[in-house]
Amino acid sequence: MKLSVLDQAPIRRGSTPEEALQESVELALHAERLGYERYWFAEHHNTNGLVSVAPEIMATRIASATTTIKVGTGGVLLPQYSPLKVAETFHTIAGLFPGRVDLGVGRSPGGTEQTRSALADGAESGMGEFPRKLAELQGFLYNALPREHPYRSVKASPRVSEPAPLWVLGLSEGSAKRAGELGIGYVFGHFISPAKPNAMPVYKEAFRPSVTREKPYGIVCIFVVCAETEEKAEELAESQDHWLLSVGKGRDTQVPSPELINKRQLTEEDKETIQQNRKRCVIGTPEKVWKELEKLKKQYEADEFMLITNIYDKEAKWKSYELIKQEVDRNIIM
Repeated sequence: MKLSVLDQAPIRRGSTPEEALQESVELALHAERLGYERYWFAEHHNTNGLVSVAPEIMATRIASATTTIKVGTGGVLLPQYSPLKVAETFHTIAGLFPGRVDLGVGRSPGGTEQTRSALADGAESGMGEFPRKLAELQGFLYNALPREHPYRSVKASPRVSEPAPLWVLGLSEGSAKRAGELGIGYVFGHFISPAKPNAMPVYKEAFRPSVTREKPYGIVCIFVVCAETEEKAEELAESQDHWLLSVGKGRDTQVPSPELINKRQLTEEDKETIQQNRKRCVIGTPEKVWKELEKLKKQYEADEFMLITNIYDKEAKWKSYELIKQEVDRNIIM
């Protein structure tokens, strides 16, 4: 079971953006020491608590601070950008760090319609153009645009020998099928919407070898909180519960402190929402987390898990990733 990390670079209440960015660097170094496969950054805009707004820059920073772990994006909001520009950005990063760079892209608008419009400099929504842009991006990355394509003579520079592997992030069987037909990697966002367990089998059934990869490879991204006891894991997860509640309401995206949580009064509706959000998470001891991931691995036919842990306690967050990796390694050895 391969494990990786998805980082949204959240600000802990009372902390600063600068501190949150530095904590991401520290966590990436920690993940590399533990033997995690890859470290990706999300892309979010116009929030007060998520500072991963330029994942390609964060990936470059992490690559320069590490030596073995793969770095990438989960993912670049392709509908808002030019496929050529994205291809050239990642050719440059791949040239600087050969064999270590992943390019994950998503269809999300990046925020509200106003935010999306500002991001695209007033251009009309490109959400419907995502399939075309995805195919063009693959063509630019691998110099494989069809002969009849209007940009066939345009070559993405620098012309590196090993382009960044292309991945698509999705939440549905439709996105899974598209990734399979293009022959690229697929990442399913269980941490956003766990209601489509058939997406991964659909992806693998639809997969056709391509210039990007010869065999299908699927990653499932999920919220995980792990501690040495069930009680401690539940205590730590409370800040993530409240964070998800606020994010879902379009409010504060900073991870709340225990002091702030203790002052809040939850409605019955809030409590129900928290219970529903728990379906997006695995929370518990190392043994429990391992067993749950094993179950999900079979359910999804997953090749890898990408973990995201947005809790307030920094040291406990570091420890959570450590305990999970140690348990997985222990079970593999057994």
